[in-house]
Amino acid sequence: MEDPSKPRPNWFERLSTLLLREPEDREELIALLHSAFERNLLDAEALGMIEGVLGVSELTVRDVMIPRSQMDVLRIADPIGRFLPDVIGTGHSRFPVIGDNKDDVLGILLAKDLLRHFLSPKTFDLKATLRQPMFVPESKPLDVLLRDFRSTRNHMAIVVDEYGGVSGLITIEDVIEQIVGDIEDEYDFDDSEDNIVPVRGQRYRVKALTEIADFNEYFDTRFDDDDVDTIGGLVISLMGHLPKRAETVEADGIRFTILRADSRRLHSLLVERLLPPTDDTLTD
Repeated sequence: MEDPSKPRPNWFERLSTLLLREPEDREELIALLHSAFERNLLDAEALGMIEGVLGVSELTVRDVMIPRSQMDVLRIADPIGRFLPDVIGTGHSRFPVIGDNKDDVLGILLAKDLLRHFLSPKTFDLKATLRQPMFVPESKPLDVLLRDFRSTRNHMAIVVDEYGGVSGLITIEDVIEQIVGDIEDEYDFDDSEDNIVPVRGQRYRVKALTEIADFNEYFDTRFDDDDVDTIGGLVISLMGHLPKRAETVEADGIRFTILRADSRRLHSLLVERLLPPTDDTLTD
C-alpha cells in the first residue's frame, strides 16, 4: 500500500522508472515513450518535445532551411524608403543584406536597427549597421547548429552549398520548431496545413481557429455554433475564461487540452475522443 506521507513522484521520476530497462534501439525507446503517454506518465506536449529532440539529431540544415528562392533579402544599394515596406510587410526581425545577388551576402540587418535611421536619417550608415553573417554548410547536423546558435548568440545563418554559393537560410526558430512544433505568430498564415491533424489513436491536434461546423463534420459531433464560430471560442466558452497551456475541459465525450495559448487567444488544442460518437452527442 502506498504511504500517503511520502511525496508523489513527478512525471520525470515516473518516466525514469519506466526506462530502467535500457531500450535496445530507437524504435524501442519511442515505443516506451508512447507507452508512458498512454499510461499518463507523459502529456502530449512532453511526448512531442522528446520525439522532436530525438528527431533533430537525425536532421541536417538542408532538411529544414528556407530555400534561396524564398529568402527575403534587402539590397544594399536600395534607399531605405524603398525596402521599408518589405520590412514592415514580412514582419521578420532579421534580413540578409546583399550586394549584386544572393550569393553576395554582406551582413544581417536587425529590423530594430532601422530605428536609428529615423532618429538621425542624415548620418545613418546602413552598411555600418549590419551584423556579421554566419555561414553554415547544408550538411551541418541540426543539433550541432543549435549548439552553435546558442554559443555565438546568432539567430540566423546563411546556408551555402559545396561550391560556396548561397542555397538558403535558417533561423534558430526553424530549429526549435522541430522540437516544440510550429511557433506561430501574427505573421504566420499557412492555409495549406490541415486544421485537424491525427496524432495517435483517438487524439488529434486541432487549430483553435477551426470552424465548429468543420469540427462537427470531422468528429461527428453537434456542438452549437450560434454563439461562437470556432472551436477555440467554444473551449473558452466552456471554461469561462481564457485558458492557459495544459488546462483541460470535457464536453460530450470530447476532452480538449490547451497546447498553445497566449494572453490574447488560443492557438492549438489536443482533442481526445473519450466516447465513440453517438447520435445524441448534443450540446444544450
